Amino acid sequence: MGARGFAERAARELRATGGQPRRDGEDPLGRLTAQERLIAGKVAAGATSKEVAAMLFLSPRTIDAHLRNVFRKLGISSRRQLRETPL
Repeated sequence: MGARGFAERAARELRATGGQPRRDGEDPLGRLTAQERLIAGKVAAGATSKEVAAMLFLSPRTIDAHLRNVFRKLGISSRRQLRETPL
């Protein structure tokens, strides 16, 4: 369809802003760190940030920072969407 040029330009612009373009068929879960995957699993199971923080001996703010990264990497914006995502 001739969209390859547009895709390459978008990838260059994304890299210029510090982002990383996804490849076709790439598993978004593969972009999560082990800590992010662990936290995402606990939150998807229904745990609050405070509960996860207590389990992992971290602060709730650290958990929220990891969750923001998880949401960004998975392209979601809520805990409800996280529950619906197969981890």
